[in-house]
Amino acid sequence: MPSNASHWDAVFSAKETKDRSWYQQVPATSLAMLDQCRLTPDARIIDVGAGDSRLPDFLLERGFRDITILDISATAIETIKRRLSNWSHALQFVVSDVLDYEPERRFDAWHDRAAFHFLVTDAQVQRYADLVANAVRPGCHLIIGTFSRTGPKKCSGLDVRQYDQPQLEKVFHDAFALQDVRQETHITPAGQAQDFIFCRFQRRYSDV
Repeated sequence: MPSNASHWDAVFSAKETKDRSWYQQVPATSLAMLDQCRLTPDARIIDVGAGDSRLPDFLLERGFRDITILDISATAIETIKRRLSNWSHALQFVVSDVLDYEPERRFDAWHDRAAFHFLVTDAQVQRYADLVANAVRPGCHLIIGTFSRTGPKKCSGLDVRQYDQPQLEKVFHDAFALQDVRQETHITPAGQAQDFIFCRFQRRYSDV
């Protein structure tokens, strides 16, 4: 069986960006939730499971200058590097499985629309929750976009977990307080509907 990295390198090599199921020309819900965070241009933002998302492009247009892009696929990271080659001074690139990631600093906003729902065991989910609790500064923000209870059960040939609001609150409750919830139906380039739930959390100043 191929490693996860090999699987995702093959996925990103197989289709053009605009033909992939998760493609969004404008990541409107993610941007709206990041707007709610009221971040300053020097805020540290990380996009986890970024793939070749357009979110970094919009963040750069909005004046942010400290953006970390993490993905397990080196192929995806190279695509973004080429597209945003003029912005290398504002971007940091990390090729890693998120569960193996060891941040060297803490973030003002952690955004994930693509990685969390692929964590299908309780141990993986707990590892992720512990990771973000340590990686996000007190008072700062976690934005999770994941498949809802009516969303897909598989993506790119892999099993996924579905979530509702109470389940997401339970995962992150020890370190984060829920601030906002939004539902989104994403229409894929092939015309299929995928139901997502987005939650914005704020890091508590002390753990419960």
